[in-house]
Amino acid sequence: MSRKKEKKVLPLLEKITITDFAAEGKSIARIDNLVVFVEGAVPQDVADLQVTFKKKNFMEAVPVHFHRYSPKRTDSFCEHFGVCGGCKWQNLSYADQLAYKQQQVIDALERIGKIPLPDCMPIIGSAETKFYRNKLEFTFSNKRWLTADEKVLTDQTTETTLQAPLAMNALGFHVPKRYDKILDIKNCYLQPEPSNAIRLAIKQFVLANELTFFDIKQHTGLLRNLIIRTGNTGEVMVLLTYYENDQTAIEQVLEFLKKQFPQITSLLYAHNPKANDTLNDLTIKVFYGKDYLTETMEGLQFRVGAKSFFQTNSAQAYQLYKVARDFAQLTGKEIVYDLYTGTGTIANFVAKQAQHVIGLEYVADAIADAQLNSQINQISNTEFYAGDMKDLLTPQFMQHHPQPDVVITDPPRAGMHEDVVRMLLQIAPQRIVYVSCNPATQARDLAWLDEKYVVKAVQPVDMFPHTHHVENVVKLEKR
Repeated sequence: MSRKKEKKVLPLLEKITITDFAAEGKSIARIDNLVVFVEGAVPQDVADLQVTFKKKNFMEAVPVHFHRYSPKRTDSFCEHFGVCGGCKWQNLSYADQLAYKQQQVIDALERIGKIPLPDCMPIIGSAETKFYRNKLEFTFSNKRWLTADEKVLTDQTTETTLQAPLAMNALGFHVPKRYDKILDIKNCYLQPEPSNAIRLAIKQFVLANELTFFDIKQHTGLLRNLIIRTGNTGEVMVLLTYYENDQTAIEQVLEFLKKQFPQITSLLYAHNPKANDTLNDLTIKVFYGKDYLTETMEGLQFRVGAKSFFQTNSAQAYQLYKVARDFAQLTGKEIVYDLYTGTGTIANFVAKQAQHVIGLEYVADAIADAQLNSQINQISNTEFYAGDMKDLLTPQFMQHHPQPDVVITDPPRAGMHEDVVRMLLQIAPQRIVYVSCNPATQARDLAWLDEKYVVKAVQPVDMFPHTHHVENVVKLEKR
């Protein structure tokens, strides 16, 4: 008979000083030559740490008792802090957040890139550190995440013996590392009103009318997801997705929203019977208003549809794009390639300062949006192409298109494919402006480009206050 493997007893580390931050917003402590990654602490905290995971050369831990709090600490402002994974740095002053983000960029470029670098420019902070997002996605669930007190209560008794059964329906965010549990959100400080009001009103209406919340394991229930967009023009988009195809019930919810929130300019819905929540292959229907909202930037108008990508911090996106345009040093005579153009935001933003702009992007729907945005803004010197970047930017493509003087590239977190980097080295534009949401993969790509390019400027931009995420713009010039 096989014996059960005994569960390891993990150690408690006493009076440990937190020394720094690491990747993904975790903090670091060191014991002898062993690195300890800690959730929920900030540098200069002194705490007892309960180890949760142990390997030969590192451990993971959580603080269970603080002996001294760091002077860098600040009070969190959200009741969901510590459970919701959205704003993990609320307990750190914003000035310190910016300092650590700047250092994160420097460390990545120096340690991974291992190439000569100029001094990093001071990070551009966000004027607004609350209510800065223009888009949030929420999930309906009939099995919400329980608080620590509620877990103790249910462990000690059964629901049938409680004075009142626990309400299990939720409308909120996924708990980190738990795809099947949703944290019910009371108030969120990420998006301006009417975001909170809309979410809370929908939940109350659904409960009052005994409509069902989605069960992610059993795949049952009516309401599945809610997306709210708020444009800098004051327009508001709401998209409801539902699982069970009860048209009468879903129109009941939509009619309620239309009457209750006249500020909604785009009221949309979609049926999603799939196993995942992605929208790209769904048919989006308009219940009321337009199928898009409008964002503006320097007099330009950008139509943003339900499936469109647009930077979720509009104000900081403007700062980011200004840096990219400045680094491009356009005089009006240049041919510009905009790689990973998305809906053509950067391409259209720089078009007035260039002779011609060619945008390349994987998603065909995004290219359609890019072309439309050029038409709306009466921009005639842009053209856009859809396809996998490594298959699109080829010698054959270059035979039919003019040689770029400047390339602006804004790839996803994984960075550029090695084939794309090789092609850039072959094309050899005079200047490359590299916009990145991941300094680590950016550093890898810069090391590849070092064969022909010198880094001339580095400018971090904070797009997401209270998180560890940072954008970075690098200017490269041909040797």
